[in-house]
Amino acid sequence: MFGFPTATLLDCHGRYAQNVAFFNVMTEAHHKYDHSEATGSSSWDIQNSFRREKPEQKSPDSKTLQEDSPGVRQRVYECQECGKSFRQKGSLTLHERIHTGQKPFECTHCGKSFRAKGNLVTHQRIHTGEKPYQCKECGKSFSQRGSLAVHERLHTGQKPYECAICQRSFRNQSNLAVHRRVHSGEKPYRCDQCGKAFSQKGSLIVHIRVHTGLKPYACTQCRKSFHTRGNCILHGKIHTGETPYLCGQCGKSFTQRGSLAVHQRSCSQRLTL
Repeated sequence: MFGFPTATLLDCHGRYAQNVAFFNVMTEAHHKYDHSEATGSSSWDIQNSFRREKPEQKSPDSKTLQEDSPGVRQRVYECQECGKSFRQKGSLTLHERIHTGQKPFECTHCGKSFRAKGNLVTHQRIHTGEKPYQCKECGKSFSQRGSLAVHERLHTGQKPYECAICQRSFRNQSNLAVHRRVHSGEKPYRCDQCGKAFSQKGSLIVHIRVHTGLKPYACTQCRKSFHTRGNCILHGKIHTGETPYLCGQCGKSFTQRGSLAVHQRSCSQRLTL
């Protein structure tokens, strides 16, 4: 477009008046063309000169780039606290709340706060009773998609989490984490009252009831209360007459596994005499 000496600045202004930025570029080009007659520069030289003098685009900080494949550079966002990188700025913002402790999403029912809006939505189903995820096998419903996925493994028998020490498998990762403490001897849950430690949080909760005297599970038949749900269920078999634990040596049956174990020891001693 720079190769026409008869073209005037006014012509270009009339053609590109709606693009002020382009008009400014053309003004500079015309200025160079006018001086080219004195220097003997060709229109080709002026075009190349204009291309060379285009302002270079600033490259993003090298810390925010990574090369995924040849010729493709992907922006990444790096946490200044731990160095972890993310491909989306929103993911970095969410991650940074781990360090700051910020939990901007608060439940209007109980006041509990969360780092992510999705976690708040899932939590609120506790109050609303909503369970949108239903098992196709048995119809049982769940408030979380992950809980449904774990439940479905009951039907499929899938246990994808395996202990590297004893090769025992589990349906979910949390059960595997608890099991590993059998090998490590780790007991991270300690009672503030007596100092006794436990490998599982649930075991500590049950233990604390010994100190508080709390017995939240009551028998529907006689109203007797118990520290744990399991003990309440075992007690209920007294009323139903159910005795599922059978001694293989003498045939006597019991309502509780512990009672059977005690009986079997005495039964074995009698047989050896």
